[in-house]
Amino acid sequence: MEQIFSQIIQRDPGQKEFHQAVQEVMESVRPVLERNPEYRRQAVLERIAEPERVLMFRVPWMDDQGQVHVNRGFRVEMNSAIGPYKGGLRFHPSVNLSIIKFLAFEQVFKNSLTTLQMGGGKGGSDFNPKGRTDAEVMRFCQSFMAELARHIGPNTDVPAGDIGVGAREIGYLFGMYKKLRNEFTGVLTGKSLDWGGSLIRPEATGYGVVFFAAEMLAHVGQTLEGKTCLVSGSGNVAQYTAEKILQLGGRVVTFSDSSGYVFDEDGVDREKLEFVKQLKNIRRGRIHEYCDRYPQAIFTEADPELGYNQLWTHKADCAMPCATQNEINERDAGNLVRSGVSLISEGANMPSTPAAAEVFLQEGVLYGPGKAANAGGVAVSGLEMAQNSMRLSWPREEVEGRLKQIMKSIHTTCVDAAAEYGLDGNYVAGANIAGFVKVVNAMLDQGLV
Repeated sequence: MEQIFSQIIQRDPGQKEFHQAVQEVMESVRPVLERNPEYRRQAVLERIAEPERVLMFRVPWMDDQGQVHVNRGFRVEMNSAIGPYKGGLRFHPSVNLSIIKFLAFEQVFKNSLTTLQMGGGKGGSDFNPKGRTDAEVMRFCQSFMAELARHIGPNTDVPAGDIGVGAREIGYLFGMYKKLRNEFTGVLTGKSLDWGGSLIRPEATGYGVVFFAAEMLAHVGQTLEGKTCLVSGSGNVAQYTAEKILQLGGRVVTFSDSSGYVFDEDGVDREKLEFVKQLKNIRRGRIHEYCDRYPQAIFTEADPELGYNQLWTHKADCAMPCATQNEINERDAGNLVRSGVSLISEGANMPSTPAAAEVFLQEGVLYGPGKAANAGGVAVSGLEMAQNSMRLSWPREEVEGRLKQIMKSIHTTCVDAAAEYGLDGNYVAGANIAGFVKVVNAMLDQGLV
């Protein structure tokens, strides 16, 4: 296994995020490979770690002043063994091939856990929509889709939104796809309700994070009622994570963005949460403005030189990291444990470094990794695909009920898979093993292709 991982590093040098994701899965599935020699003979590790297809393309566009810009576009179609490629598009300056490959690799196992027939893929661009006008974003999205359209389709590859890609961007992308292909089809998820979107889709990832946390707590005879929660981020996932925590009787005391974080000891109520939604979704403001409205809250500016994030030092029962990858390092993990946190449910993709995850596992923290805990978003994307295929829309209660049941099923699957290999309580191993076995068995059934 070490030799295989070494070959992956040599083949793709410098792709540290991708290497991190692959290493985590490889370490988890070691007992599976020991028990199933056929997997080793069929080189399933080498095959599952290599994308089926990698697309890179230039995206030229013009700003409102007539200046031409060129960004880079990506789509990694990782694995289609159990269904068409499915995964979001991310527009952010940090986007590069390593990040897109890591996200696509994680998506394969996440989608497998949902019980829906979806393969794994991911895409995006190093374009930054922040500070751009609607017209500029539209021109960029149209240029991006002009290339992507030839590679996607409802039975081939169905992108969705991610960081920097919300309802506005999905609308522009879909409009261009429809014009180019002359068809109205469910090729993108996260659409507006008036033209094929699903109820609960905006809330799905955040709600799913909390449903998964509630299942972990129920497994040990507890509930979220009265528990204090630290939430990082302030975008879509963080907002609806906070909303569902409040609905289940929990208490949220933090939000953050790249500038820093706010700590509100009084707790975020529904009125304050609505302010955050308006601030980030409509005004596109910064989180420090929360303190202008609610002066009892404290804003702490981000300090990259500090070596840890002060948000994770506050006393709490639960933590839901919903910002970005590797936002919790080993020092942060130690601070969380010392602060009394006994549950981590990840809303972002791979927000904990390997060293941080090891701290959580060693300390007996209930630790729900992103590929399990934040699978609610892609699960409802899958439900949106089903509704589009039938040309109908399910009511809110039905979609949320299906989401809750899917998250319950994912929890049960993780618990059972971990127990089967003598790793009781290890949700990381359980998620990786369950997702891996399902995908690999499908690959073997379909032959060497």
